[in-house]
Amino acid sequence: MSKVFKFGGASVKDAEGVRNLASVIETTKEKDLVLVVSAMGKMTNSFEGVVSNYFSEPTTIEATVSEIYNYHHKIISDLFTASSHPIFERINKLFKELNHFLKTTKSRNHAFVYDQVVGYGELCSTAIVSAYLSEVNIANTLLDVRTCIKTNANHRDAIVDWGATQKNIEKQVKPNRIMITQGFLGSEDTNNFTTTLGREGSDYTAAIFGYCLNAESVTIWKDVPGVLNADPRYFSKTQLLRHISYREAIELAFYGATVIHPKTLQPLQRKEIPLYVKSFVNPLEEGTCVGKGVTLDPQTSCFILKKNQVLISLSSLDFSFMIENNISEVFKLLQEFKMRVELIQNSAISFSVCVDNKFNNLEPLLAKLRERFKIKWNEGVTLYTIRHSKPVEIKALINGREVLIKQESRDTVQLVIKE
Repeated sequence: MSKVFKFGGASVKDAEGVRNLASVIETTKEKDLVLVVSAMGKMTNSFEGVVSNYFSEPTTIEATVSEIYNYHHKIISDLFTASSHPIFERINKLFKELNHFLKTTKSRNHAFVYDQVVGYGELCSTAIVSAYLSEVNIANTLLDVRTCIKTNANHRDAIVDWGATQKNIEKQVKPNRIMITQGFLGSEDTNNFTTTLGREGSDYTAAIFGYCLNAESVTIWKDVPGVLNADPRYFSKTQLLRHISYREAIELAFYGATVIHPKTLQPLQRKEIPLYVKSFVNPLEEGTCVGKGVTLDPQTSCFILKKNQVLISLSSLDFSFMIENNISEVFKLLQEFKMRVELIQNSAISFSVCVDNKFNNLEPLLAKLRERFKIKWNEGVTLYTIRHSKPVEIKALINGREVLIKQESRDTVQLVIKE
């Protein structure tokens, strides 16, 4: 039975990272494996800069693409001593394709252009990883994920066609070998244009392959020892969670825990495929297992924060009740402007919602809302979500700061704090 490994950008940010990936494969001694690889380092951000330049500063595109090319060229120059190695031509070809698209496309659809450009990060990284593994005598096959994962044409957040994807993966993934493919990407059926599965979608890609292959397990390799109960960038004391139930992990992902992508867990839970989160620095350490069993081990509070949120508070213009028809209108607009809802709270005459403005649609949304409602809003607020909290922890977290909303249920406390 095959296993699925996923390596993120931090694990392949430079030549040493690629060498370490090969070391992990050798250490684990896996031979029946699908290897899902993200773009190198922060390259997704760099390719997003190319997209931004395409729409706002087209004269700077060439310089931006050149910087990205040089980044990849340095990595392959460090990995391969012979300048005649085929990987150099392969990377050159990918950048020629990218430049051709940028020069010839007339599209002003941001999401479409985004998907066609940003995906080159994964295409480059997998080509390099595959070539290096071959160089160190780890036999492997490079697979273009876009021929496997089929989606609709909802660019930047595409929905998987599970039937077509299942057939493609069963047909193309060969047993008893190492196959390398790209995270984050798919393609739509009509024109085969590249689509993406949302930021951090490489974890989801690994879960898709795990589900379709009935894999023994899926492992996400990261620069942390596993899933921690809080983000060490913001909390000084953190604890490794050795085991998390599917249900608890889905709750944590829903509220924004960044270690596991929100869409990753559902397909794995349906087939009870365990998900491991392990350190690529110490591959033999136990890490975290997400699967059947106890809710949390150890039993401890879990802290999640989301920065740069927007809190919008609405009331009717005539002081009438905020009832179903008003609220349904608000949710239609939130969906139309692609606002992810993180928290809601309502009373008889008011309705508040904390949203993630990741598509920068706040101004047009507010303009629409003003037509029917009196509105107040706060930008740049932080949303804290605490699972299984203790009162003393909440008190310490607030510590004199301005709390705009506090909402509490049996297992979860959420705070919107003005920083």
